[in-house]
Amino acid sequence: MKLRCERDNLLEALTTAGRAGSGRSGATAVLPGIRLSLAGDHLEVTGTDQDLTISTEVAVAGLSDGVVVAPARLLTDIVRALEPGAVMLQGDEEELQVSAGRSQFTLRPYRPGDFPHLPTPSGASVSLSTAGLAEALRQVVRAASSEDTRPVLTGVLMAAEAEGLRLVATDSYRLAVKDLPGAKGVLGEGQKVLVPSRALAELQRLLGSEAEAVELRLGAHDVRFEIGQVKLTTRLIEGEFPPYRQLIPFNYPNRLVITREPFLDAIRRVRLVARDATTPARISLRADTAQLSVITNDWGQAVEEVDAKYEGTEMTIAFNPQYLAEGVEAVTGEEVVLETIDALKPATLKPTDKADYVYLLMPVRVA
Repeated sequence: MKLRCERDNLLEALTTAGRAGSGRSGATAVLPGIRLSLAGDHLEVTGTDQDLTISTEVAVAGLSDGVVVAPARLLTDIVRALEPGAVMLQGDEEELQVSAGRSQFTLRPYRPGDFPHLPTPSGASVSLSTAGLAEALRQVVRAASSEDTRPVLTGVLMAAEAEGLRLVATDSYRLAVKDLPGAKGVLGEGQKVLVPSRALAELQRLLGSEAEAVELRLGAHDVRFEIGQVKLTTRLIEGEFPPYRQLIPFNYPNRLVITREPFLDAIRRVRLVARDATTPARISLRADTAQLSVITNDWGQAVEEVDAKYEGTEMTIAFNPQYLAEGVEAVTGEEVVLETIDALKPATLKPTDKADYVYLLMPVRVA
């Protein structure tokens, strides 16, 4: 393989594909590598940990076709450190030479035959709006668990609904539900799949591109998302997602309507005195205000009032301040609605002008 490429273009491709590479100890020896496959003037760069695969193409001046699997982190660091301009790559199974200006590196590559064969999902391709999917992922992925003790909670449920596609995530302390009414035909009637939240977090990063649509292709065990020249493929999680519908009450007797930005700013300020994320943030609900407070024995306390409209029984309800802030942040629009039955039952955060998103949050019991 031999090629010439602009440093910035090569670096972007290496960084994008390298995010899927494995850094786990005990992983297959070749997985810390990144696969470079040159055909003509098209270089395909692929990284994988066998659960998540990211592949991207970059235009180069190809001089000799071939395949090399290079150490991903080292190659990326070298290219990043080079001066702007043209970079030459030349290599085979024995060595890979990287040169630019007066700099020259010789790396020991992995055997290309050891790089995993990656299946391609065979389902039909369905197009999704980039903006709509990006917003849905921003609102939902945050509620998925990062703990591997319950693998199904590390995934995001994608389920076919009568009006379109629904995304659901929970870590058992909070629940996020987002509907995409226009996304029909992505899944068959009654079909649902569980997609790893890590893969969707990486997809969310990629959706900042100028592509107007995302192509989704679903297989029996994998799903692929294509955004421009980038392909992200991930294995689906096997298991039954918890029955979440029963957790969301139909009616709430207590309803707070509050301007989103002042509310979020107040939460961020009062949580500064919290010892850790488990120190609760209290919200005292009154007719015209919501009083936020955080109290600690070691560092003191913080109290702030925010104008609001409240209908219901006066009460004080407490939440994990990080989860509360992330829920308010996820809601779109100028105002947020907080609804609850009482101080010990789950509360929901919603936008005032839409019914397509719900963030349910378990309260914290305080004295």
